[in-house]
Order: sequence, then C-alpha cells, then structure tokens
Amino acid sequence: MLHLSRLTSLALTIALVIGAPLAFAAQPAPAVAPAGTAATSKAPLPLEELRTFAEVMDRIKAAYVEPVDDKTLLENAIKGMLSNLDPHSAYLGPEDFAELQESTSGEFGGLGIEVGAEDGFIKVVSPIDDTPASKAGIQAGDFIVKINGAPTRGQTMTEAVDKMRGKIGQKITLTLVRDGGTPFDVTLARAVIQVKSVKAQLLESGYGLIRITQFQVKTGEEVSRALAKLRKDNGKKLKGIILDLRNNPGGVLQAAVEVVDHFITKGLIVYTKGRIANSELRFSATGKDESEAVPMVVLINGGSASASEIVAGALQDQKRAVVMGTTSFGKGSVQTVLPLNNDRALKITTALYFTPNGRSIQAQGIVPDIEVRRAKITNEADSDYFKEADLQGHLGNGNGGADRPTGSGGKPKAMPQDDDYQLAQALSLLKGLSITSGR
Repeated sequence: MLHLSRLTSLALTIALVIGAPLAFAAQPAPAVAPAGTAATSKAPLPLEELRTFAEVMDRIKAAYVEPVDDKTLLENAIKGMLSNLDPHSAYLGPEDFAELQESTSGEFGGLGIEVGAEDGFIKVVSPIDDTPASKAGIQAGDFIVKINGAPTRGQTMTEAVDKMRGKIGQKITLTLVRDGGTPFDVTLARAVIQVKSVKAQLLESGYGLIRITQFQVKTGEEVSRALAKLRKDNGKKLKGIILDLRNNPGGVLQAAVEVVDHFITKGLIVYTKGRIANSELRFSATGKDESEAVPMVVLINGGSASASEIVAGALQDQKRAVVMGTTSFGKGSVQTVLPLNNDRALKITTALYFTPNGRSIQAQGIVPDIEVRRAKITNEADSDYFKEADLQGHLGNGNGGADRPTGSGGKPKAMPQDDDYQLAQALSLLKGLSITSGR
C-alpha cells in the first residue's frame, strides 16, 4: 500500500513505523513492478559480487566468535540492503509489519514519540499529544543519548526502538540532551497509545481551532465532524479557522487528501512521481468544501512532516490559507509497503510527492508565508491605570451604555492562546482578516 512515512524509525510511537510518518497509504501497490518498466528490465547478474557475498557469509559462519545461522545472516543482509537506500526504506519482520498496520488504527503500545537519526544519535522528531512522552515534557529536537543508561550512539534505529519497546506499565529512563545543554533523565511508563487524531474548540466567539495530531484512516471524517461541531458551538457561521499541524509527523496519504478537500472547492491537491506506473498519482478536490470558505491560518513547525506538509503545501498553493510558523520537516517521499511471505514486508521509497504548483518538499520543507517562532507570553496587569469611569462624578455614556471602570471585565477564562505565542499570532491575523473583509 502506498505509505507516507517519515522516519526510519519504525517510528517510535513506539511501536511504530510509519515514520513521520505514520501512514499507510491510499491504495494497494503491486508486489512487483509491471512488466516492461525500468524496475524489471533485466541485467546480467553481478556474479563477482555474488561470489563475494557467498564468501563473506562462509567466513562469518566459520570464524565469528559465536555460531550464526544462515537465516540470521540472510535477514541481516536484507535489512542492510534496504537501510542503505534511504532513511525510510526498511525490511519489516512479522512484528514490525504488524505494528505498522496497527499504527494506522490509532492505537498501539509505546511511549508516544516519533524519532529519527541524526549524526549517529536518536533524535525526537515530535512527541504525540496526550502520551507519556508529551506529558513528561519531551520536546521535538531533543536527542536521546541513553536508554536505561546504555548509550544510543552507534545503535541502529531498529535497535534503539526495540529497547524502548516493552511491557505496558513498565518504566523506562531516557537520557536527553536539549539545545546542546547538560544531559538530563526522564523516567516514564510505557502505555497503550490511543492517539486522538483531531481535536476542535472555539478560541473565542467566531474563531475555531482544529488540531490534527497525525493522519489516520479516519482523520478526514473526524475533521468533517470537527467543522460541524465548531459551527454548532458558535451558533452561526464562523469568522475564521486555525488548522494546527505543528508536531504532526504525518500519516495516511488519503487522509491528507480528504482533509484538504474539506477546505477547497476545486483544483489539484497533490501528485506523486516515481518509476513504476502505480506510483504516479494525482488527487484533486471533489467540490465538497465544508469550511464555508472562511479565512484560514495553518500552523506548522519543524515537527510537521509528510502528510502534514501535503496539507500545508496544498492550502498554500491554492491561496486558501495563510501558512504561519516555522519551516516544516521536509519529508517529501512516498513509501510503498510490499507484503512478502511469512507475514513480512518491504517498505520501500517509490515516489516523491509534489504540491499543486509542482514544488517538491523533499529535504526543503514548507516555508511559511509568515514566520513566527516560539516565544513565551507574559501578561502585564493593566489595573494600575485609572479610567474615566473610576472618577467620582464622571458623566454617563451618551448612548446609555454601562460604565466600564478598572477591573470590571473580570478574570477571563484560560484559553490555549494565552500561553501559545504562535497560536495567539494566528488568531490575531484571523481577526484582522475578518475586520478587513467585513465579516
């Protein structure tokens, strides 16, 4: 199946895979490329290299310090063949293949982290909301330098992920380095990760927030329900929508297409290019815009990858939304999962995807229309200033309105934008667009 993944990981959500992904794809792919394609053109067997391979295998079996069976050697050879192609291609054993399939359902066991490799270390791409990792304060960009005291440098991604897996409820200690600082330990318990794909709420009257944590099979349906909920809670047409894709590692390609389809009436959403016929696909809008064309802001950051970048890129190219935040991850390749016998599979990169305007996001990412970096918000009290309504004997309002002395507004209810600078900026922009458009 076409599969938009994002990091070698087997993606630690931990159990994972679909790396950045996290995404099974939209439709089945052939187990072999069609006859006549470049992938099947016959070439002479590299006999010299095959002899070397056989010789190396014999030498290992004869001289290695411990006995090694043929099955182990051959499976390791296959893993090496795939892992050296690119960071996202991999050989999936029965357990890994089953975990990849489970991850698209939105429930799996682990810590709730998407990880990748950088400079020989394991790097956190993004923590998933409402998981042990996010609750423990693990952040995108953290380096995992030790797992239960054992250094991760030099380990393969699969080895590191295997060590982070374990029994539900069992505790694990990760040693992290953040922004080049001093290493620190975080102890957390493995849990069943039940990812809530979509969350929605009104930030204030007329302005709704939809957050997508990752793209699962039913994410498109969930966004449709979220839009309906926001309209119902607001009681009338919305004035603006913020689509929050920050730290969203990606997921199912078809889900990304469905999400974009909820916000545009026509035009291309995404297309892919590869060597085999089934890897060249085009997805366009069906005309069922459920957002009522209200002003829109899309929030992204360095943890937004794969399917998230498809959505942001499509809405940006179609001039449907203002993209705000920081440059996204840059995972613009498509993986196809080819089932093998004995419940095994190959996850192999088969195509690149492109935005409607023909942009490849691979290794570059989506650049926001308006760059807004993370920042801390500090609220200063305004109560030191007296107002006209505080003065004894002041005149009443000429239109009969009630006085508004200092402190009359009361303490406002705490909202997400109070402590989230990027979200607050997105809301301010929407308000400005609403005012100038006369909504």
